[in-house]
Amino acid sequence: MASWAAAGAGPAFPQAAGGGAAGPRGGRFPFPYTPYRIQEQFMEALYGALEAGRVGIFESPTGTGKSLSLICGALSWLRDFEEKKQQEEARILAPEASGQEGKTQPASASAGPGHPESSGAAGEPEWVTAFVQKKEEQDLVDRLKEEQIRRKKREERLERIRHNVQLKYAAKRKRSEEDETKRLLQLSKEFFSEGDGVDVLEQLDHNEEELILAEYESDEEKKVVYGLEADDDDLEEEHVTKIYYCSRTHSQLSQFVHEVQKSPFGKETRLVSLGSRQNLCVNEEVQRLGALQLINDRCMEMQKNKHEKKSHEENEGKKRRVSRTVCPFYSYEQMQFLRDEILVEVKDIEQLVALGRETKACPYFGSRYAIPAAQLVVLPYQMLLHEPTRSAAGIKLKDQVVIIDEAHNLIDTITCIHSAEVSGSQLCCAHSQLLQYMERYRKRLKAKNLMYIKQILYLLERFVAVLGGNVNQNPSCQAVSQTGTVLKSINDFLFQSQIDNINLFKVQRYCEKSLISRKLFGFVERYGGTATAVKTNKENQKLAGLQNFLLTLQQGPNKEGTPQSPPMEAESDQLRTASPLMQIEGFLSALTNANQDGRVILNRQGTVGQSSLKFLLLNPAVHFAKVVEECRAVIIAGGTMQPVADFREQLLSCAGMDPARVVEFSCGHVIPPENILPIILCNGPSNQQLEFTYQTRDLPQMMDETGRILCNLCNVVPGGVVCFFPSYEYEKQVYAHWEKMGLLARLAAKKKIFQEPKKASQVEQVLVEYAKCIKRCSQAGGQMTGALLLSVVGGKMSEGINFSDDLGRCVIMVGMPYPNIKSPELQEKMTWLDRTMPRAAGQAPSRVLIENLCMKAVNQSIGRAIRHQKDFASILLLDHRYARPATFNKLPQWIRERTQVKPAFGSAFAEIRKVRTCILDTSTKTVSHCTHLYFSQTFTLE
Repeated sequence: MASWAAAGAGPAFPQAAGGGAAGPRGGRFPFPYTPYRIQEQFMEALYGALEAGRVGIFESPTGTGKSLSLICGALSWLRDFEEKKQQEEARILAPEASGQEGKTQPASASAGPGHPESSGAAGEPEWVTAFVQKKEEQDLVDRLKEEQIRRKKREERLERIRHNVQLKYAAKRKRSEEDETKRLLQLSKEFFSEGDGVDVLEQLDHNEEELILAEYESDEEKKVVYGLEADDDDLEEEHVTKIYYCSRTHSQLSQFVHEVQKSPFGKETRLVSLGSRQNLCVNEEVQRLGALQLINDRCMEMQKNKHEKKSHEENEGKKRRVSRTVCPFYSYEQMQFLRDEILVEVKDIEQLVALGRETKACPYFGSRYAIPAAQLVVLPYQMLLHEPTRSAAGIKLKDQVVIIDEAHNLIDTITCIHSAEVSGSQLCCAHSQLLQYMERYRKRLKAKNLMYIKQILYLLERFVAVLGGNVNQNPSCQAVSQTGTVLKSINDFLFQSQIDNINLFKVQRYCEKSLISRKLFGFVERYGGTATAVKTNKENQKLAGLQNFLLTLQQGPNKEGTPQSPPMEAESDQLRTASPLMQIEGFLSALTNANQDGRVILNRQGTVGQSSLKFLLLNPAVHFAKVVEECRAVIIAGGTMQPVADFREQLLSCAGMDPARVVEFSCGHVIPPENILPIILCNGPSNQQLEFTYQTRDLPQMMDETGRILCNLCNVVPGGVVCFFPSYEYEKQVYAHWEKMGLLARLAAKKKIFQEPKKASQVEQVLVEYAKCIKRCSQAGGQMTGALLLSVVGGKMSEGINFSDDLGRCVIMVGMPYPNIKSPELQEKMTWLDRTMPRAAGQAPSRVLIENLCMKAVNQSIGRAIRHQKDFASILLLDHRYARPATFNKLPQWIRERTQVKPAFGSAFAEIRKVRTCILDTSTKTVSHCTHLYFSQTFTLE
């Protein structure tokens, strides 16, 4: 029986030829080409970690084929695991198949009524123990039979779809016929409704019906699950053993899926790509809402309408009901068809959306229906690491494998997902909107809805009061008497706000189930602007002042003190992307964390509107613990994982992980040793010691020395030079100083200077111009040798941007980018670590945290240079403190092994001019290694 294909259809995966990773196609590990030795080592270590059920921290530099190693190593393990599992099933079922079941009698069977009963280990008679054991064995056999039947049915169904194209055409033809029928029905309805003379007010009331909250029943009273069909047997299908692969962005996930498609496993792997509704929704009406929360709420509301419509179908003739919008793509039959199409062939998000449009089925739910049978599930970080999202998506981690790629910022990601911030303006705005909503629909809302709305209004009122304001006044005009930042425990904040008597869990559940934020947004969208305000009766006219008040809340006064009036489109966009109650729901949810795991930050600024409340998660391990506990194995992987102490201590130790279960793997790079030259520079050209502390970095001589170093390097380094500064402010300060001292003009004579923009929207344009300039200079020759890019550590260009080849022949790190230890959030994190974690190697945990945050940022930035096997670059770390053993050991291994410490600039400069490179012979198309000076002429140090 094949493990990953239909019975009798042959093996789904390429079969292993041997035990090791040998041969051009890889022995145990099928590979699309002959793997590097480090790829073989990576796959072997990965296979071992999965087999032993470990938590692995894997580091493989960019350009070493990490994605393919993950794919081939993990799927090889899954192939072998499935084969062993099915062999075990066959062994258990073999006696029954041969008709021998029940022939073997337990030893106690000979004990009749006249024999004394012998006892089992637990004091039970042996015949009872034997009976229980026999029952368990029979239950296991029955369960295995059921699994076998389900698997066979599923594989046969997928094989039919894979090989029978006519089924697809039949489904398409059926959909076309249904669409035509619907169109004719709609035309007939429009024809017969003409001349009915329906009252305009009545029609408005019908449209307004969707804004009114439905009767709410708590979980204690009734459990209702929307979005699942009651008779859906397939949703109850048992989850096969699978691998969940997650990464940071949708583009990274799509790239991974393309690697799977190109791999030897691409043809037969049942892969599902998951995404948010924002990425997968094909309903244009819903997509136009723009903001993710609005799309989510509208989608859930349409599902709810569909189920309510079903439940009232039998009463259709008795009472005239208001027609509520349902999603035309939420068709159970079509989503089942889409599910099978997903499982038949590997598809990325874009292909999945295109297929959803073609089949008129929802890709969001279709992909979720495919999860149980999938072998590889590809999804973004947030969906896996946030438990409510995980549950809503139908993801079950029990005994499964999780691979988290690009995990260098995993701790920050978990912290951000579970933190929340709301401003005073948002609190006042939400209070005003909700109060107006309640007043308008008070007579039509049920008692429980009114009770919860009043509780939310009270919460908003108290939050604003804590900030020193009043919800009934314009927050932009209310000055705060005591400015500053205060941190409080969750309990202290609840007591100070006088809301400790309110059950926040119930309020949170109400917000989630009632869709109140969606109703409120629809209400504001209808009555919050002049373009959409309805003024057909006196009740509507009462709301005329709401739009003006909302404008003042969101804009604030200008310098002259008069309200600004931006275009209506801008106002609409702001409402769509920042519905205040939706933000506040996240803050309320954060307050339900355990008291010791987080802090509430009260940030009081000039006005109430500028002030804010923020929940800071201190212990990310509490949310990661369940993932580690439930999974068979967890792999945390990345190109630059050093220093790994944070992962071990803040995530795994705090999650209660046994240190023996944790394994680490780090491999070198595929580039030759001579292709990279990392240098720690201790002194500049004028013998000025390089130490960029907060006290010394602003000194003119330090900024002059930095400029002289760059001038010398730009004389000899061709192509692009990327220089990283600790912050935007310092980069701006140094730039202004160089301009004043004439250093900027000397730099500009050799390389055109570019600066990293603060706005993300401008980054791509700067990078394009930077690349064009380098290409132009390399082709034209002459005095200009390329371009110099001034970037910022932790900015837009320090992560995710490839400065390969001529774009980054030299990367310079100015100083050590330590975080701002005066930050209240960081101070609280440091205090929490010192209180909860032991000292490491004589250092306080808070000190280790600061050092690790700095070096993580450095490693990410300098890793931008070498991006493939034939690349080459030099790396300069401008600060003598990098040479300290504790700091030096936190550099990536493949860089650390080749790093030279240079006390004087002259020797460092000589080394840089002698970088060994890989040169492509364009005539023979072969690669040769040779010593190559950037320039052959002699230069005098400036």
